[in-house]
Amino acid sequence: MDYDAFRSISYILALKSFPMFRHYFNTLTVILFFSSFLATAQQVKEPKDTPIEWSKSYQPFRIAGNLYYVGTEDLACYLIVTPKGNILINTGLATSLSVIKANVETLGFKFNDIKILLTTQAHYDHMGAMSAIKKATGAKFMVDEKDAAVAADGGSSDYALGGHGPTYEPIKTDRLLHNGDTVGLDDMKLVMLHHPGHTKGSCSFLFDVKDKDRIYKVLIANMPTIVTEKKFSEVTSYPEIAKDYAYTIGAMKKLTFDIWLSSHASQFGLHKKHKPGGAYNPNAFIDRKGYDKVLRDLEIQFSKKD
Repeated sequence: MDYDAFRSISYILALKSFPMFRHYFNTLTVILFFSSFLATAQQVKEPKDTPIEWSKSYQPFRIAGNLYYVGTEDLACYLIVTPKGNILINTGLATSLSVIKANVETLGFKFNDIKILLTTQAHYDHMGAMSAIKKATGAKFMVDEKDAAVAADGGSSDYALGGHGPTYEPIKTDRLLHNGDTVGLDDMKLVMLHHPGHTKGSCSFLFDVKDKDRIYKVLIANMPTIVTEKKFSEVTSYPEIAKDYAYTIGAMKKLTFDIWLSSHASQFGLHKKHKPGGAYNPNAFIDRKGYDKVLRDLEIQFSKKD
């Protein structure tokens, strides 16, 4: 029990010793107090059996134009740099805070210049450090409207991974995003694409970056992997799940882009396309065939799901 909780209980017990206050301490008061206490005392419990690649440091690098990779070996985090501040997409596990900060500063940028925080999905492996980074930088957190409730309770209400208390620190949303909304900072404009299924508010981001040679249309895709072992018909807290997966797969097939990336480095073959310390090479990430193959494999998995 923490000190504040102990102090509150001691205070109530002290008041109860005075006759003038005794009538307040009925059954309802006790129930309400302890319900509130349990909710306040509930601890964030990030799963411990995570792959080592999720927390292992990875050398940051420039992907294309003003887009940089600042994540871990597998949990992809992206920094978009502008003269008026920077945008960070995804934050990995809770321990990724120090990794991301170090990576941003290694690239020569200021951590406190992060002005906007985004996520591709409200799961602990992408939201673990989000609240801490928001507090440290004062950045605004923006999320797909369908994931806002899950973000607010730290993943507790997630249809697949929830039910055991918060798995990351709950975070308040500063702006709700809807399909097709634009997130802007300086001359950067990111279009959010609602791609539900993996979570109710899973999303992708489509935007342009440029270097001295050309403009690249970039897709940071949240690939529609299936995370529930239940039959879709048994997921009563998400009755639209099958419909949402079908929609997302269909919508993602129609997208056009030059470079594609995703929420996990392993999904887009980062380690085959880039070696730590390697030269700047945006063309390595131009891989429509790879994208189509991953999406096709996921569609097959979806078609076999009950």
